[in-house]
Amino acid sequence: MKQLVSALKESLISVLPIFAIVLLLSITVAPLQSGVLVLFLFGTLLLLVGMSFFTIGSGMSMQPLGEGIGVSLSKSKKLIIPLLICFVLGVLITIAEPDLQVLAEQVPSIPNIVLILCVAVGVGVFLVISMIRSRKRIQLSRLLLIFYGLAIILTFFVPEEFIPTAFDSGGVTTGPVTVPFIMALGAGMASISSDKHSQENSFGLVSLCSIGPILSVLILSICYKPEAESVTSELGIFETTSAAFSAFIEGFPKYAGEVLMAFLPIVGMLVVFQLVTKRFHKMQMIKVCVGLVYTYVGLVLFLTGANVGFMPAGREIGKVVASGDFRYILIPIGMIVGFFVVSAEPAVHSLKKQVEEITHGAISQKSIGLALSVGVAVSVGIAMLRVLTGIPIFPFLVAGYAVSLVITFFVPPLYTGIAFDSGGVASGPMATTFILPFAIGACEAVGGNVMTDAFGVVAMVAMTPLITIQVMGLYSRVKSRRMRQKAHSELLQLENDMIYYDEM
Repeated sequence: MKQLVSALKESLISVLPIFAIVLLLSITVAPLQSGVLVLFLFGTLLLLVGMSFFTIGSGMSMQPLGEGIGVSLSKSKKLIIPLLICFVLGVLITIAEPDLQVLAEQVPSIPNIVLILCVAVGVGVFLVISMIRSRKRIQLSRLLLIFYGLAIILTFFVPEEFIPTAFDSGGVTTGPVTVPFIMALGAGMASISSDKHSQENSFGLVSLCSIGPILSVLILSICYKPEAESVTSELGIFETTSAAFSAFIEGFPKYAGEVLMAFLPIVGMLVVFQLVTKRFHKMQMIKVCVGLVYTYVGLVLFLTGANVGFMPAGREIGKVVASGDFRYILIPIGMIVGFFVVSAEPAVHSLKKQVEEITHGAISQKSIGLALSVGVAVSVGIAMLRVLTGIPIFPFLVAGYAVSLVITFFVPPLYTGIAFDSGGVASGPMATTFILPFAIGACEAVGGNVMTDAFGVVAMVAMTPLITIQVMGLYSRVKSRRMRQKAHSELLQLENDMIYYDEM
């Protein structure tokens, strides 16, 4: 009970700022229809409860399961079997990710099943690469430089309309189901190593698995040569609170089914893993199973609240603000929204806790949270500028990834792994159900091209934390160096004083 109360308090602190911002906007510059506001209020309540259950359940189930599988794979002397298992895990978890269905609907002329399987294979391949990297102690920054360089090269052969979608896919596929498991898997792989690189190897799986979908969608776009289609959707109008409540009742079965399909492979992995390894005792197994139920219930509540309640509010606010006389106010509003909305991402809490645990408090949850918020604020601000001006996303992607990759050579490798993992974590369901609709609504209001101007905001959200967290690491290194120099100077001064008094 105490754990649930603590999780509710944490969720309240995370969700309350974005709730206050939307409420303030609705009575000032962006008046909302009463039905949309009621949806948002209901959605906020579901977010609070859902995030609390998810936080508790993820710690009870996803973390021990992922770590257990990671430890077992790392102990295997033969490399082929662990690699095959990693590939299958990557494919199954990606196919199960609910947000991937949303991505499939946004890419015209490509059958959904083809796109989903292609992206899943991409994640599976890069989970294999992550395993090889962990075994061979390959530096993460080198792999990132190679694969992101390859992605940039491929963009020259892809239709312009699908560059934003391809980079969005990297964030979408590392969603709330996959991120906690993959992060725990990485921690498990690194846990049996006692050398100085064990902390560094705990991170990097999410970042590498985010590259797979990008490359997959780019290659798929080249092969299929799809033609861009307009993206339109209608917002429902609810005149009564009863009608708005009915929208959630109708949404529950849909998201319950999607999350159930996401959990079936995980449950299957748990059963097979337990039968083969006998890792968990009876009470541990019961705890993991209860945790899976908590995680399932929390994720269903969260996704229902975000999709049914937050999506219409985000789109309506973007549309109203961009339609006004002072449309450039969209940029600071977007930055404020971005700063606070990342705190409501369920996987962000998993990342912050794991970072603090693995570094033994050297990197605090507060510092990681601040760096993420600043990064997402900048990314949403740039996205709103693109919506208003029609500037292509390609220059921002090239510049952003170039800067983030250059910084990797000057910061501790641990910060590089955390930073690139955080990109996939930050671009979760809140980014796709609030920030993306916000950008789409604004783009429609100014008469822009939704495919080129609005899409890409998730890619920007996934990119900017790479820079801010590494800058934090750079500051930490400079600060440590100055402290060592100061301590050395004080020691020399003390030795000189002792020599002086001895001579006297």
